[in-house]
Amino acid sequence: MKLLTLDLQFFAQEKTEKATPKKRRDSRKKGQVAKSQDVNTAILLLMVFILLIFMGEFLKNAFTGLYVTSFTEYIHRDVTFPVLQDILIEATGETMKVLAPIMVVAMAAAAGANVLQIGFLFTTEPLKFDLKKIDPIKGAKRIFSLRALVELVKSLLKITIIGFVTFFILWISKDDMMMLALKSADQSIRFFGETTLAMGIAASLALLVLSVLDYAYQRYDYEKNIRMSKQDIKDEHKNIEGDPQIKSKIKERQRQMAMRRMMSEIPEADVVITNPTHYAVAIKYDEELSDAPYVVAKGVDYLALKIRQIAKAHDVAIIENRQLARSLYQDVEIGEEIHEQFYQAVAEVLAYVYRMENRNVTQ
Repeated sequence: MKLLTLDLQFFAQEKTEKATPKKRRDSRKKGQVAKSQDVNTAILLLMVFILLIFMGEFLKNAFTGLYVTSFTEYIHRDVTFPVLQDILIEATGETMKVLAPIMVVAMAAAAGANVLQIGFLFTTEPLKFDLKKIDPIKGAKRIFSLRALVELVKSLLKITIIGFVTFFILWISKDDMMMLALKSADQSIRFFGETTLAMGIAASLALLVLSVLDYAYQRYDYEKNIRMSKQDIKDEHKNIEGDPQIKSKIKERQRQMAMRRMMSEIPEADVVITNPTHYAVAIKYDEELSDAPYVVAKGVDYLALKIRQIAKAHDVAIIENRQLARSLYQDVEIGEEIHEQFYQAVAEVLAYVYRMENRNVTQ
């Protein structure tokens, strides 16, 4: 009978979890956002064609005027380089005056479409040189990927629908088109202008509908690409909160520093109260610093032994009082004044120490 082994690490690496806010912020900084280029194109075209409805007469007069000027004034000028240069500058200037409003509206529409989709975002990350972008293997994978197939289907769908819409506009206008030979040039220009605008607006609206569907797909694809595995989320929490090993090392270093500081205070203590071997509490009284005696060091077992050794080396009095040593260790922190309940007991110990010190000085 065969036993099937199951690698639980495989499931930990499966990207099944929604992206965290930090992951979304990092992706956004890199320029990775849910965005459909079709939305930009559709809004830009729609706004430009709407503008052309109001500018139609102005455009006709401007270009007709340029045409008339070319065949009434420019044609009679000498064909020399300075003259041709002047004509080119004048014609370019007139053309720019006509096209400037259209260009401004187009740029505003493109910027507005981007803001509508992703908000305000400025990043240079996508412009940075990356050798992975020209990797032929990854390039081949992109060409034959599911995304490439989706893009192909989208392109074919756009061509089909927009082609059908524009053909339909032409079809319903076929009778007027056949009668153009009987109309004046001005009427023919008006017909082609109106038909072109109708085709453009219809195609823009059709593309806008398709772009909404494309944006929904781009949103889905973006969410799928930024998914995280359970291990990714754990690693992110570690990075945010700090590596536990590093944190433990920092705490250990802080403990060592606090220990050295505590040991350096023992020589200045007035007395060390012991248990006699398990507990040791160093007490100091300085009326200029505090109203009551305070603990400068305390410890149990090995640390208690070190406190006694340092106290003995610096001639600090060591007094055995089992109950008092244990109580002070449990109830009073280092640097804290002793509590009122210990005043009498500690005062008796200090008085005894001071008498002994005075006796030794006298002797």
